[in-house]
Amino acid sequence: MFDAMTSGTPTAGTPTNRELWNEAFDASRLRDGDFETMSGIPIEPVYGPDDGEFPGQYPYTRGPYASMYRSRLWTMRMFAGFGTAEDTNWRFKEIIRSGGDGLSTAFDMPTLLGLDSDDPMSLGEVGRCGVAIDTMADMSDLYAGIDLGEITTSMTINSPAAVIFAMFVAQAELAGTPRGQLGGTLQNDILKEYQAQKEFVFPPRASMRLVRDTIEFTANEMPRWHSISISGYHIREAGSTAAEELAFTLANGFAYVELALAAGLHVDAFAPRLSFFFNAHIDFFEEIAKYRAARRIWARWLNERYGATDPKSMQLRFHTQTAGVSLTAQ
Repeated sequence: MFDAMTSGTPTAGTPTNRELWNEAFDASRLRDGDFETMSGIPIEPVYGPDDGEFPGQYPYTRGPYASMYRSRLWTMRMFAGFGTAEDTNWRFKEIIRSGGDGLSTAFDMPTLLGLDSDDPMSLGEVGRCGVAIDTMADMSDLYAGIDLGEITTSMTINSPAAVIFAMFVAQAELAGTPRGQLGGTLQNDILKEYQAQKEFVFPPRASMRLVRDTIEFTANEMPRWHSISISGYHIREAGSTAAEELAFTLANGFAYVELALAAGLHVDAFAPRLSFFFNAHIDFFEEIAKYRAARRIWARWLNERYGATDPKSMQLRFHTQTAGVSLTAQ
């Protein structure tokens, strides 16, 4: 099905990859003027030979969409969370008033480890690196006065992700937003906890069962929700190379795909809502190569190994943050 989109010399009468891309580009963007550098040098929408790979074409090496960010800028979320739920709710509303088009929730260490704020092990950590959430009442206070049907929400939590997610969905429905209208992302990536971040609570098999259940639930009930953010960021921060970050992250992604397939889900029922989270380091070309390799490998494996036919299943979409370790004085 992808023969017309793969590289190679076109035969007479066969549209080139550039012609196919031009058609998709025109259909996916509003004409918004020409782009140019600050010096006034014009920038073409895309560069490369007519029979090369283009954005929006399988295996999506140069990006999942034909027009990429020339037609719509990426979503920007300010990572926020501190103190009590009321404190963070105030911050969320400030972000929205300032033009933020998404919320990204940081939870404190006790919450990340499934501990209550009054647990002796929580002493000194409550509300420090994120917001403290212990109960449904806390969750209601966290999103009070925010229309969760209109704004997407990311939650950076892993081991207790299923519990926190259940609270989130329940409070949204109590506030009048049906679960099917909720959009956002649950990090929910337990494998990288064992590999890098170390905030695991339950044994591996039990933890993977919780991940499977959230994939199945969101596939059936929440079509706008990303059930996992498969994360290489933490692996890179823990000391991996770019190649190792890519290898571990994709391996984890394939493990989650196989987990869901074993539960009886068809790959196209859940794969379009899997997302990724990569590190953006300071070696410009190495990072570009990493992202492009990730897209190619994901697309080909989903299609050839797991039988995906929906292009959205094969389009690796990711969030990225700049590398914390790159900010250290050398």
